[in-house]
Amino acid sequence: MPVTIDDLVARIRGHRCYSHPIFEHWAEVRPESTVVGALFHQIRNFCDATRPGGKFPEALAEHKLSKESALLQEIIESEENHAPELATMAGYIVNRAAGHMVFSDLYDQELVEQGLKECSDKLLENLPGYDPKTGLLAQTRRARAVFDGRQQVDRQSTLRNLGTALALEMISNRHLIPGEKAALVDAGHYGAALEDAEMHYLLEHWGEIGAEQQHEKNAVAAVHSVLTARNEALVLEGVDVFLDSLVDLWDVLDAALLASGRPGAELISA
Repeated sequence: MPVTIDDLVARIRGHRCYSHPIFEHWAEVRPESTVVGALFHQIRNFCDATRPGGKFPEALAEHKLSKESALLQEIIESEENHAPELATMAGYIVNRAAGHMVFSDLYDQELVEQGLKECSDKLLENLPGYDPKTGLLAQTRRARAVFDGRQQVDRQSTLRNLGTALALEMISNRHLIPGEKAALVDAGHYGAALEDAEMHYLLEHWGEIGAEQQHEKNAVAAVHSVLTARNEALVLEGVDVFLDSLVDLWDVLDAALLASGRPGAELISA
């Protein structure tokens, strides 16, 4: 019996990534500004890799999946130019965590991103596989590499990419964005509100009218229409490779920077 869209949704919800406690741990403590910067450096770089569509919409159209191509193209266009807003939010939270102006210009994307990398270098450079040039953990690079498949146009890659897109949008809408809201706003550590101009990235993605809600609906519709006994194994492969790579990244960030809830100062002295 073919896998249904409900089966796929349940599979994603049942994966450890869906309920990973990294954001709960972030909310439980008030990590010092360097820890916050290092977290944002890795998370921001992961998010950057998820936005470009590459040849994915084109490949869907080539395989006579024009409706699915349009649904994915809507997501890709919606995510354009979000990198500067994410950098601004990251710099804003780092400033708040520090209690002074670490970043003098929150709208200078290059300045903020370089500062976040410096935080990452300070705390994570001795971990196995850390790349000093990019400041990325091995796990971050693997999570990013999942989206390299969007440069491929063959049928197998295209179906895997559909599975990855569904998992990405569900995790973003139901785990990552709510987690960031809990840690950055609801916990009250930073005195930040969704309405703050510097928090526009989170505001735009949060809630029932947020971008992620619509992205998930688009991804569900696109995958639903292609699930057949012939296609399901490749779609499932795309789901699993994304979830497994991201949970590995969450595990190492949680252990190295939040130590499952231990204060950042305790980690740094360890």
